[in-house]
Amino acid sequence: MINLPNLVFALVMGFLMSATITFATTYARISIVENFFWIWLEVWLVAYPVAIVGILIYKPLSSKITVKLMKKLKLNES
Repeated sequence: MINLPNLVFALVMGFLMSATITFATTYARISIVENFFWIWLEVWLVAYPVAIVGILIYKPLSSKITVKLMKKLKLNES
């Protein structure tokens, strides 16, 4: 079950990442045009929920991979 801190994290991280990435890619694709904000907003409105779902799905897997990588890195430090 999804707990509240994980949901809040997904909402905040999803907002920040989807806003940043969609802004950058929209700018790279069309540069600044008269209706840039509205074009970017359309793209972002699709990306934001996708980002939230992706974070909720991949966060546990990412955490496990991170722990394993950190353990391997610590073994290599010795």
